[in-house]
Amino acid sequence: QVQLVESGGGLVQAGGSLRLSCAASGRTFSTYAMGWFRQAPGKERLFVATINWSGHSTFYTDSVKGRFTISRDNAKNTLYLQMNSLEPEDTAVYYCAAVRLAYGLAIRSSEYNYWGQGTQVTVSS
Repeated sequence: QVQLVESGGGLVQAGGSLRLSCAASGRTFSTYAMGWFRQAPGKERLFVATINWSGHSTFYTDSVKGRFTISRDNAKNTLYLQMNSLEPEDTAVYYCAAVRLAYGLAIRSSEYNYWGQGTQVTVSS
């Protein structure tokens, strides 16, 4: 089982940057594919980015390509999301998620078994 704790959210002006972190418990972090999702008020939870177990494969939703970077440090059991050129439309609660996956990526929320509690990101115009 994996427990996930996000941090790094906050209030930032449009055009600014934030780096989210997701600390994972347990000794098997490197066997999980990881993902970031976000949920704006009154809207469904949407996929943002995913990374495979090794960190060598990633995939992004179109709206964040070129602005966000997902990465992981398996030695530190930590997932990251570097967010640059933030826009007011990026305002949401951001969640990290994990699924045990030997290969490949997961982009649907239904594929993930474990979720963090979320961290708020607010981008002012």
